Amino acid sequence: MNLFRFCSGLKVLGYFMILLVFAVVAVSYYAVVVNTWWPILIESSHGALSALACLIISLFHFLLVMLLWSYLTVVFTDPGSVPEHFRRELGGGESLEAGTSTDQGAFGSLGYCPKCRNVKPPRCHHCSVCQRCVLKMDHHCVWIVNCVGARNYKFFLLFLLYTFLETMLDVVVLLPSFIKFFSQAMKHSSSPGKLASLVLAFVLNLAFVLSLLCFVIMHLSLLSTNTTSVEVHEKNGDVRWKYDLGKKKNFEQVFGKKKAFWLLPLYSKDDLHSITSLQGLEFPTRSDIDP
Repeated sequence: MNLFRFCSGLKVLGYFMILLVFAVVAVSYYAVVVNTWWPILIESSHGALSALACLIISLFHFLLVMLLWSYLTVVFTDPGSVPEHFRRELGGGESLEAGTSTDQGAFGSLGYCPKCRNVKPPRCHHCSVCQRCVLKMDHHCVWIVNCVGARNYKFFLLFLLYTFLETMLDVVVLLPSFIKFFSQAMKHSSSPGKLASLVLAFVLNLAFVLSLLCFVIMHLSLLSTNTTSVEVHEKNGDVRWKYDLGKKKNFEQVFGKKKAFWLLPLYSKDDLHSITSLQGLEFPTRSDIDP
């Protein structure tokens, strides 16, 4: 089996996934806004129902904007790669080569990547799809045709969050119409196109809600312990993870300290300069903060 061809195939699959994301968005928009709630807003004579339709449409568009903003940001943001001339001298002037142990210094433990033929900072791993080492690599995501790493993990989490909320909203607001689907189909009281879009949108969004719920729970657990998906297999049983600084500090290591930016796919300048983990080269450990 040619692994290189397989990894290259994942990139091609990723571009298809991007189209799939926008296709699901388009189908959901048609079913929720154009087909269901916009007509209610325009035609309804009941003030309460019109207000509900206005609320649903407004919330739908807000979540959609945040979803697409987060998605495009995580797609086009480099997760972080090892600087080209990243080297660190060991004690006595001996340079780090393949097979040497770790170096305890400002960057913690350094490793060596035989594929890139370069040293790598802690929490850095080689991605076979991207063919490079990624800083604080979590995983390669085919949905974004990109790796998730130190510099775009927050954007990925926000993408998960807003997608989950958007799809959950779609399922809830389409549920009454979906229940009426069978009676409408029997009476032929609605066009086949509208019925098809309704069913397709409901089923797709329900599938995404169920799958995303698992991912959201998993990544919330990882976030709370300052662990990546790769590092789950590196932790030693009941021994507390050395990068686990406590839930609050763990959260700040990814989302920053500025609360106004927590739900936005961007960072404040202060956080980028003061939180070294956002650059992906240096990470505080428990020993740095414990007395």
